[in-house]
Order: sequence, then C-alpha cells, then structure tokens
Amino acid sequence: MRHFILITLTALVILSCGDKKSANERILFDSSGNVNNILVVTSNDLWKGSVGEAIRGVLSTPIYGFPVDEPMFSINQIPTQVFSDFVTRNRSILKIETGKQAEFKVSENVYAKPQKVIVVAGKTKTEIIGLLKEHTEKILEEFKKEELREQMRRIGKSLNRTKSIEETLGLSIKFQTAYRIAKQTDDFFWLRKDISTGTTNILIYELPQSAITKNDDVINQVIKIRDSIGKQYISGPVDGSFMITENAYTSFQIETIIDNKMAFETRGLWQVEGAFMGGPYINYVIEDKINKRWVVLEGFAFAPSVEKRNHMFELEAIIKSVNIN
Repeated sequence: MRHFILITLTALVILSCGDKKSANERILFDSSGNVNNILVVTSNDLWKGSVGEAIRGVLSTPIYGFPVDEPMFSINQIPTQVFSDFVTRNRSILKIETGKQAEFKVSENVYAKPQKVIVVAGKTKTEIIGLLKEHTEKILEEFKKEELREQMRRIGKSLNRTKSIEETLGLSIKFQTAYRIAKQTDDFFWLRKDISTGTTNILIYELPQSAITKNDDVINQVIKIRDSIGKQYISGPVDGSFMITENAYTSFQIETIIDNKMAFETRGLWQVEGAFMGGPYINYVIEDKINKRWVVLEGFAFAPSVEKRNHMFELEAIIKSVNIN
C-alpha cells in the first residue's frame, strides 16, 4: 500500500511540473512581412538625423551585379511608442535603443516566429552609429539569412515534382511549379519561368574535376565556361545570337559554402551577343569531391525596366536548396 502511495505521489509531482512548464511556454504568432523588408523601430527624431542616415547606409547597401543600383533591403520605420500588437510580428526587426549601455544583440523569435530581431543600443548617437558601422556585415548577414529562409518556405508551398534532374545529375533542387524545363540534355538543364516583364532562368550542369583549377584565375575560368555554355545552349532572339558575360562590367567572385561543400560564387551582368538583351546573373560552381566533378548552378533574369532584386533573390534561394547525392 505504501509503495502504491509513493508511486502515485511521484506521478502527481511529475504531472504538476509538466503543467507548470506548459503554462510558462509562450505562444508566438506567425511572423509576417514582405520578403527583404526590414522594420526599423526608432524615434522619428533619430530617423530624420544622423542615426537614420547610418541605418539607411547599412540596410540600403546596393546589391552587386545589377545594371542599376538596387538596395539589399526595403525599409519601414515606426516610432518606438507604437511598436506593439501586430506590428511586433514583423519577421525582420532592427530596434534602436538610446540612453542605455552600449549593446549589439541578435535574437530569434522574440515576438513571433520565425523572426530575427537585432537591437543596437547606446547612450549617445555617436555610440549607436559606431555600433551600426562596426556590425554592418553581421546585420546584413543575419537579415539575409532570415529572408532566405522565408523565401525557401514560400517556394516549398508549390514544388515542381519532376525527378529528371535527380535521375540525370544526381542532385535535388527545390523550385516552383511555375518553372518549366526549357531545355535538357544528358548533363544540362535549363529551367525557365515567365514573369510579367520577361523571364527568370536557372541553369544546372556538371563539369569534370579537371575543368577548373583552383588558383588566382578561377573567375576567368568560370566566365569562359559560362560563355561557352551560353553559346551552346542559350540562343537569343536573332539567328546566331547567344548569351555571354558582359565584359564592360567587372564580375565579382567570392568563396562560399553550398550544401556543405566549397563553392565559388560569381556575380555580374550577362548580355546577348547580337541583340539588345541583358541583366544580372549569379553563378555557383560547387566542388563535388565524392563524385569527382564540379556542379554548376546559375540563375539569371531578363526583366527590362523593372527592379530585379526579388527575382534574383528567388533564384538564389532555389539554388541554395540544392542537395548533391
């Protein structure tokens, strides 16, 4: 009997602790907001002055490889006193706090989920501006990571279920049903989506390991390869025309990680030889050591007379969903 009572009391204690834990858990609303839109929470006085200028200088950093400068993020500002209720559910938030100890803090899921909140605090304007400049790269990196995650979530709502890419190239990639396979060979795919002003496009192909030598000349090797691919597969509207890299605009390259593999990211402008067409491109050459090859994924947009940021961002998100078998 005593043994039974002990077991019963133990169970009641465990259940009580569990109920307490559940009661303390916060229920967070789903976050909201347009992709690449940052909510800035600060007083109107600061926004109109040097602090606001510094914030805009960070968040409006132009994206490299566009024919016309476009900011990395769009910005909405609200005064601190109205930051409450549904406004707090914005997905990406930058809060400026004055009269406090200097602090730079990155938090997740503070008021909603998923959410990224960055707080920059300082006793003076000078201190806040200094922190903004010091952490510019971190601010851009954190917000871009959050927005890429949201873009990938949206892509996942309507996935194209084609298996031909995986069966042919041994890799999977997530893209919407709005994309169609415009061209396919044994080792090359061209995905295309019609938009109101043109098209967005993704190229997927593989190269032998010997095709690229890792040295100081990698960017020229990549451009030479993409030009040969353009000539072979991407024809223009006029007979004999094809896509090439625009030489008048210097392409930019960095080393990065895609699918946990070393990759070269190249950005620049493309044009059609023999026709008045062009736009931005982003190219990733991924080292696939296991299969002794390079996997190339490129996104490019043809969208004359309109902003291209969100089109290119979608292409980048699709490419970064790649999983090489």
